[in-house]
Amino acid sequence: MTLDAVETVKCPECASNRVYKDGLRYSPEGSVQRFLCRDCGFRFSDPSKARANKECLTLTHHRLGDSCRSSKKLDTATKIIVAGDSTDTKGKFVSFLWTLKKDGIKENTATMYVYILENLISKGADLVDPETVKGVLAESVWTDKYKALVVSAYGKYLSVFGGIWKKPVYRTQRPVPFLPYERELDCLIDAAQKKLSTYLRLLKETGMRANEAWPLKYIDIDIERNIITLNQTEKHGVPRNFKVTPALICMLNAMPKKSDRVFNGSFLGFSKSFRNFRSRTANKMQNPRLIKIHFHTYRHWFASMLYHKTKDIIYVKERLGHRSVNTTEIYTHLIDFKDDGFHSATAKTVEEALKLIDSGFEYVTDMDDVKLFRKRK
Repeated sequence: MTLDAVETVKCPECASNRVYKDGLRYSPEGSVQRFLCRDCGFRFSDPSKARANKECLTLTHHRLGDSCRSSKKLDTATKIIVAGDSTDTKGKFVSFLWTLKKDGIKENTATMYVYILENLISKGADLVDPETVKGVLAESVWTDKYKALVVSAYGKYLSVFGGIWKKPVYRTQRPVPFLPYERELDCLIDAAQKKLSTYLRLLKETGMRANEAWPLKYIDIDIERNIITLNQTEKHGVPRNFKVTPALICMLNAMPKKSDRVFNGSFLGFSKSFRNFRSRTANKMQNPRLIKIHFHTYRHWFASMLYHKTKDIIYVKERLGHRSVNTTEIYTHLIDFKDDGFHSATAKTVEEALKLIDSGFEYVTDMDDVKLFRKRK
């Protein structure tokens, strides 16, 4: 769909003028014009009601928030969620979301469950009838890995509402992660706008999971010592500190300070904006490998490089925040550097050496009063 620019509308999230029409949303009350902010990825309808819409959209975009505590807001949300479905289904979606929140389910897990259920409905499944769900699974071209996620999500849905079913079994094997060249990761960082560029560089230097980096707060950044503290982990990860480059600290400190968080807005919209940007950049650079890079790819690259440098699997495990070394072992054979070459550089002063270190070079030795550095191609 071609997005038409709207000059008179501003994004209620970041006040950007780069707002575009993003199609119509149809509901029993009629059609509503939707807008998309190209800077922060926030979607909204009537700008005069954007804040109220945002509270309701925390459910439709699967961000569980305080809106669940208000019955009035829940009633409003049921008019938005899964437009076109029966009133009973709408109410069950709201109840399902609220139950997940009360059970302590992580927000990202709840997001995945609701997205999968909506996907099932769009494929013709009736959530009341497990046989229709099994039929969709049997006829779909989804991978076994995704089908296993569908089984898990629908099983959770049935457990909330007292349903039972004989679930199908899909056995999956963990694929070998795609590992790009460093220059390809840097290509996206350099071509991205300020917010995305900062976020991608944070992922590259720390190896954080995408949803660990997104809620980063300014209070977690030690500007003087160039240290970032991570306490809000994913997948029961271990809290940890990261020593980062001064360049990244400057980029983080230069972000607009709209709240106590470095990155604001909808992560769902931000992720979609990244995918669109990635496709445009891959086409522009004529490099289809860029399409295979996602947020988690930066974590795979970080872990692989760290293991190659240290050959210490326990140290890599600690840096990634894994609870078990079995999860980390995949990086011990992810890539073979035997045939790779190096970029070399020299430094005669401390300033030159610091610049090389910030650029990813590692110190090798001294020769004739010159320090030698290298970095893999």
